[in-house]
Amino acid sequence: MRIRIFGFLALVLSLGFEPAFAERPNIVIILVDDMGYGDAGCYNAASKIPTPNIDSLATQGLLFTDAHAPGPLCHLSRYGLMTGVYPFRADTNQWRKQPSIAAGQMTIASLLQQQGYETSMVGKWHLGFEEQGFNKPMRGGPVDIGFDSFFGIRASTDIPPYYYIRDRDVVAAPTKPIAANASDGWSPIQGAFWRAGEIAPNLQLKDVLPEFTREAISVIDKHANRKEAGATHTPLLLYLAYPAPHTPWLPSANFRGKSKASMYGDFTNMVDANVGEVLEALARNRMDQNTLLIFTSDNGPVWYEQDVVKYQHDSSGGLRGMKGDAWECGHRMPFLVRWPNTIAAGTVSQQTICFTDLLATFAELMDQDLPDSAGGDSFSFLSILRGEQPSDQPVHPHLVVATGRSGYSIREGEWKYIDMLGSGGFSKPNRVKPTPNGPQNQLYNLKIDPAETTNLTLKHPEISKRLKAKLSQIIKAGQSRQLTD
Repeated sequence: MRIRIFGFLALVLSLGFEPAFAERPNIVIILVDDMGYGDAGCYNAASKIPTPNIDSLATQGLLFTDAHAPGPLCHLSRYGLMTGVYPFRADTNQWRKQPSIAAGQMTIASLLQQQGYETSMVGKWHLGFEEQGFNKPMRGGPVDIGFDSFFGIRASTDIPPYYYIRDRDVVAAPTKPIAANASDGWSPIQGAFWRAGEIAPNLQLKDVLPEFTREAISVIDKHANRKEAGATHTPLLLYLAYPAPHTPWLPSANFRGKSKASMYGDFTNMVDANVGEVLEALARNRMDQNTLLIFTSDNGPVWYEQDVVKYQHDSSGGLRGMKGDAWECGHRMPFLVRWPNTIAAGTVSQQTICFTDLLATFAELMDQDLPDSAGGDSFSFLSILRGEQPSDQPVHPHLVVATGRSGYSIREGEWKYIDMLGSGGFSKPNRVKPTPNGPQNQLYNLKIDPAETTNLTLKHPEISKRLKAKLSQIIKAGQSRQLTD
């Protein structure tokens, strides 16, 4: 049988045809912002937010229950996603002054660009530029780390100055003052919140989300039209980084009241609708069947316990904490993958994976070995996508996450160790001073206690000791991919 298949393939190729299954897939990554594990209906049947388009990806593809951002804040998670390196290994906090990604550092974009992909990014960057004035090129950003094109913004839509960038050029300088804004009835960092500063005359904050959808659809249409015109097949990498439902929550008039979770829920419903427009563009251009599509969020939500009580909507999906925290809600993310003819529809994986794993996964997909200097914290999960990985064999043996403010956590199977007391992030208490006879750190068995309610470090000191040592080893080693136990 194998000889017959290979013989048929050789005949097809000799006649000048390229079979669909021989093509490398298009890759589309949709990263939303500050969306919780429990917002989408496919993760939380009790969600008060309609998310039919996101839910369709779970129905048609693979849902991960234990996928993680490499950091619980925007710039941290994006660095890990791009580079395959844990963000605590870089000075990502300097993004306002300098690029976070070093010149020449391998990224998912540069890897795929070298493999002949057309690479395009649309949306929120948040990894820094060399900013030398609005009339000079913005270097060190997407088009300098592997993307052929970029249209987006430098950071969040609540962090001024507000302006669009195309490739390396500022589209229009931020010359108009914009006053700070807040919403009654919400915390200072919720609602229609943005900071005072300057804004470009061609940009309105309420229009940024749909503007990025239009740009992404334009990228898809142009790519498909080139193929229709007979151009040599070049697969597409599209990285669409929405700055929503991060604040400011600005649902359009036709989305207000569509959820039962107030303006946050309405804005998240609007995000889902925009995702649906992108999915429709792929289908309309007959690209959906040969596209590996990934949907996820960059970190946990800004949704407090009082919000859960008031709106009866649990954005955390039963997890503890929120954005910025070492606790699970800070970094455990919805993560959906649709890849027709490879991933069986409606499948679920409980494997622990991380955004850093995209680089190694794409390298294996390209049949390429990562150099020792690249993706030091990246482990391929391609075997999971192909349905080949045994569930009891982890692909990412130890997951390390640095918190938003201080401290680290490490996962090994069902066990999670946090090297401090408190959330380490935005949730109260942020830090707890240990008592002489009390625990010095946190240890949870996530298999039986995913909500992290019971600290087991005093009951299992040997596990805490082992994980503390492994955490120290991974931090000091500068990478984890090549470590052996």
